[in-house]
Amino acid sequence: MPAPPLETLERLGDTWSLEQPVQKRRMLIIVNPYATTVSDRLKNLVVHALQSRYEVTSFDTQRQGHATELVREAADEGYDVVVAFGGDGTLNEAANGLAGSDVPLSHLPGGSTNVVCKMLGVPGEIVDATEHLLRLADDWRPRRIDLGRAAGRYFVASAGFGLDAAVTRAVDSRPHLKHRYGEWYFTWAAVRTFFRDYLVNPPRVELETDGGDRLAGIDAVVQNGDPYTYFDERPLHVAVNSSLDSGRLAGAMLHRATPIDVPTVAFRLFSKRHRLVDHRQMTGFSDVGRVVARTTDGTDVPLQLDGDWVGDFREVEFSVRPSALTVVG
Repeated sequence: MPAPPLETLERLGDTWSLEQPVQKRRMLIIVNPYATTVSDRLKNLVVHALQSRYEVTSFDTQRQGHATELVREAADEGYDVVVAFGGDGTLNEAANGLAGSDVPLSHLPGGSTNVVCKMLGVPGEIVDATEHLLRLADDWRPRRIDLGRAAGRYFVASAGFGLDAAVTRAVDSRPHLKHRYGEWYFTWAAVRTFFRDYLVNPPRVELETDGGDRLAGIDAVVQNGDPYTYFDERPLHVAVNSSLDSGRLAGAMLHRATPIDVPTVAFRLFSKRHRLVDHRQMTGFSDVGRVVARTTDGTDVPLQLDGDWVGDFREVEFSVRPSALTVVG
């Protein structure tokens, strides 16, 4: 029978400490203690294991935005790497603090989805991810990726203006259910939000790209990388021709969603053979540097960045900052 993850972590540091590197890199771990799978014991075991190859300091975040403050200080204090231990929201805050810095960022999965973690090549399971970071100490290859920007903040993977952000807002309003049920709570919130707010007279959104696209609908998705998200370990793709180092943005507009459309949209989202942007209610765009999305009736519409609701807006401009973030993964 395989050893439970915590028992495996207890032995992991001792195993790797048999071969000490000549000089340990300074690592700062930013821990979100409220993330879905994070506990004090798990944090201590991860830190103990990583200390076999790194000089580790860890800090718990205390409030929203705290991770950004901590990593900005780390960039000035000589750390060799910053690791966000939490979900995509924690990673997003850390990326906002390190944007433009040469200090690389990595990720340990502590959330329910961990999209960016997997995009960077870090395994989505904590034991495998910890061992992956230990292995990187002997194969150190930082690289630079792009960051998207909207509403004064950066995003690493994706942003949404409309229906998907309304679902995110609903999920974020009940974090205890998000932590307990993960993707299944997202699914329930999506169905509830659709029938309550988008079945009859939904908020309307239009977007315009610097590539000449003009699209109207109920949900504008803008991506800096691919995939859009994961359901468990299955990648879910929306935009095409999207990557973290292209220097460009891609995305799609959902024109409408009726009870007839929703099942076929969901089918394409989960399909490995059919592209979502080929659905009759979807139009994709790619290779753009700027997107402006606005409401057509003057109402405020929710915006999400990397899976966190950041507020409601009437107009949002999306842009990309090439090679803005150093990562290792």
